[in-house]
Amino acid sequence: MSLRINDVAPNFTARTTQGTIDFHAWIGDQWAILFSHPKDFTPVCTTELGYMARIEPEFTRRNAKLIGLSVDSVENHDKWVADIEETQGATVKYPMIGDTDLAVAKLYNMLPADEGDTSEGRTPANNATVRSVFIVGPDKRIKLMLTYPMTTGRNFDEILRVLDSMQLTAKHKVATPVNWKQGEDVIITPAVSNEEAAQSFPGFKTIKPYLRTTKQPG
Repeated sequence: MSLRINDVAPNFTARTTQGTIDFHAWIGDQWAILFSHPKDFTPVCTTELGYMARIEPEFTRRNAKLIGLSVDSVENHDKWVADIEETQGATVKYPMIGDTDLAVAKLYNMLPADEGDTSEGRTPANNATVRSVFIVGPDKRIKLMLTYPMTTGRNFDEILRVLDSMQLTAKHKVATPVNWKQGEDVIITPAVSNEEAAQSFPGFKTIKPYLRTTKQPG
């Protein structure tokens, strides 16, 4: 199944370290960040889960929930969490999906449909593509998809930055420029006329007719 931005995020029921969930019901009226891992007890992912545990309050402040996924069992996840706390100094409080039948990995196009139905005997190399980040909005639609190689740790500060942009641009008729950070100037979308811009964004700057900037609203 091929997924694109703005597709409805496929729903699923799965066992997690915090019990069985229905994904859409679990999201509720919040944003969700689903991030996956090729295998438990792998070095790069250990650092990633620890960092996400440390910055989880930043996501909570943005009305967003975290959920991890690995093709290993929930029981393995529980053991891995102890290692993460020991080595990274952070306690994982968000749920982690045990995708032992590879169902969610396939549903989200992280593994081919013919890849089998068990995680038994699989290695990180077999699961290299199960290394993605999905941001899902309150409307249950996919807002972002990223896939990284196994040897490159993900930049989860970037996920926070993107979430800030998405939440801002969902409320206002603006877009965010390259490398934008919270509090910096934004771009007025082309659909907004100059007359409307003058009312909504007084003092906006016109660099080119198609490139108008203004202070971050709100």
